[in-house]
Amino acid sequence: MSVKKIIGKVHLWLGLVSGLLVVIIALTGCLYAFQEEIQNMTQPYQYVKAENKPYVQPSALRSIAEAQLPGKNIHSVAYGKKTDAAKVSFYAFEPVEYYYIVYINPYSGEVLKTEDMDAGFFRWVLNGHFYLWLPPAIGQPIVASATLLFVVMMITGIILWWPKNKAARKQRFSIKWNARWRRVNYDLHNVFGFYMTWVVIFLALTGLVWGFQWFAKAAYWTAGGEKSMVYQEPLSDTTQKALYQQPVDVIWNQLQQEAARVETIEMHFPTSDSGAIEAALNPDAKTYWQTDYRYYDQYTLKEIPVAHIWGRMDKAKTADKIFRMNYDIHTGAILGLPGKFLAFLPACWQLLSP
Repeated sequence: MSVKKIIGKVHLWLGLVSGLLVVIIALTGCLYAFQEEIQNMTQPYQYVKAENKPYVQPSALRSIAEAQLPGKNIHSVAYGKKTDAAKVSFYAFEPVEYYYIVYINPYSGEVLKTEDMDAGFFRWVLNGHFYLWLPPAIGQPIVASATLLFVVMMITGIILWWPKNKAARKQRFSIKWNARWRRVNYDLHNVFGFYMTWVVIFLALTGLVWGFQWFAKAAYWTAGGEKSMVYQEPLSDTTQKALYQQPVDVIWNQLQQEAARVETIEMHFPTSDSGAIEAALNPDAKTYWQTDYRYYDQYTLKEIPVAHIWGRMDKAKTADKIFRMNYDIHTGAILGLPGKFLAFLPACWQLLSP
């Protein structure tokens, strides 16, 4: 049996195994790509009227939000643009998993909405995309394995499709517009499908970064990465005496000097007596990769350096930046709205391919 016939067999069987799962993954991915745009149009409580007055301090917003969700663990307080509501998030994984966001007017402290994120439509979509609506321990390996098979199938498909000679290559990469509609449709499928397949492969590879640790580590190492990819919370010095009653407010006020160059500032409260204060400053709210992460001792307020990639942006090397971009590349957000369409159309094309 020739090499091309073997590749053909591999392509066929991988397509049969992964096809149905990839349809679900692609459909949910297409929907989730436009989550932000859809929610911005359908959730008016995300916005407020800009006022010429200072924002309410993080500790005060925390108290207001905790009154709405007594007993829940706070995660962060996020401030956006002047017309954005402040977002106070609560979540936990054990013993009971939950995820809430309390939207608050940052000028007045008025509660605009308390939303159970686990009950939302896009949470359901995301669970399908990541886990096929199965328990994560079961669904995640299935999705990752199906994605890996799909990558192999697309690569073998390109090998099978690739023309043998220059004449055939010219025919494969041209569209006979004056032919019958069936031939035009066939040519469109082949020509545009070839280019779109490469985009889909790229989307699948960025998905594999979350699917398999070995793949993520190999990709990061290949790019020249040297830091840890695992987030580790830095520790505060518990032998020190607290200098301020509300240290998060103090750090937040200090960061206001940089507020003009960023679109969002998110403050994370310490999770324990030894935990640190985390501040995330993002110059572009439509993406995540440029976020500047800083950590401070909750007692001395000194900045704590970290050894993982989720630190200061000015300390990030090329491999760190590439890995940080993974989510924004996967959704197409790295190129703005045109990038999301670029990610959306090939995925839909793949669904419609015979």
